[in-house]
Amino acid sequence: MPRAIIAMSGGVDSSVAAFMMKDKGYDIIGITLKLHGEKNIIEEQSCCSDQDILDAKAVCDRLGIEHRVVNIESNFKEYVIDRFVQSYIDGGTPNPCVDCNRFIKFSELVRIAKEEGFDYVVTGHYARVCYDETTDRYLLKKGIDESKDQSYVLYSLTQDTLSHLKLPLGELSKAEVRKIAEEIGLSNAEKKDSQDICFVPDGKYADFITAYTGKSFPDGDFVNLQGNVLGTHKGIIRYTIGQRRGLNLSLPQSMYVCDKDVESNTVTLCLDYELFSSELIADDVNLISIKEIKEPIKLSAKIRYKHAQAPATLYPFDNNRIKLVFDQPQRAITKGQAVVMYDGDTVVGGGTIK
Repeated sequence: MPRAIIAMSGGVDSSVAAFMMKDKGYDIIGITLKLHGEKNIIEEQSCCSDQDILDAKAVCDRLGIEHRVVNIESNFKEYVIDRFVQSYIDGGTPNPCVDCNRFIKFSELVRIAKEEGFDYVVTGHYARVCYDETTDRYLLKKGIDESKDQSYVLYSLTQDTLSHLKLPLGELSKAEVRKIAEEIGLSNAEKKDSQDICFVPDGKYADFITAYTGKSFPDGDFVNLQGNVLGTHKGIIRYTIGQRRGLNLSLPQSMYVCDKDVESNTVTLCLDYELFSSELIADDVNLISIKEIKEPIKLSAKIRYKHAQAPATLYPFDNNRIKLVFDQPQRAITKGQAVVMYDGDTVVGGGTIK
């Protein structure tokens, strides 16, 4: 009988994934990773709270499987929260869910699986894994439910992790998952999906960073592309590329954040059409469907989780960096965000926009 560990978040997705694997005859246990304490958590708006742990245990009890809680708060602080904070300080806008999957969740789950002789790791992500005999590579594909597809946040998975990974919800829609949960009587069948970043559930990133670091971030100048001063900003960490609201300026026309210069402590504003650009450089690249980039490749790419895929050409650069040139200019390409590349519904790879 194949053995698997299930990442149990306390939500309906991981709960149904656990049920499906048990129903297929797998010997399974549920593992909940405790990522942080409760002081920054608002119930029902974030994941990984103490209530989520209780919900996960209740589901495991309902399914008749073992449930464990593994505390990895120190690693989460170092590899997710600290990286998130530093990226903002450096003028970026990070995606901590990508880092959490890359440095914390999957590495920890695969470690446990290998140490204890489990064959697979299972999560409730909406994506698919398959093996391509032609290329001898494991592939990551989009979930069937395009509105819930989570392949974007999984682009950093390695071949080793993919070879041990099962994603049973990849072929289902969210509606189908909730229906299964209701039919088998799971208590969290109607539980709301987690929102925002788990350690900043109210969305006030600047306030969190200020409290977390104990540092103040001084006011500075808003300037236009010509360098003319337009007003005063309230600290560079409070702004991100493409932002229009919250500038508190009286201007003759709408303007948007298009650049942040940490050294000069200035935030540059521009008109909407000036936010568009056709090229980006990304580093810290992970490739999935291919081993290396030998020549330009036509594909499509997403510059944010909710951004529509856009046709582009991928070029090798240097030092594990890539260059992407889009067929049409894209709005508000943002330093610190992940760019993920696709060949149809297959993830080619991704990296961090520089």
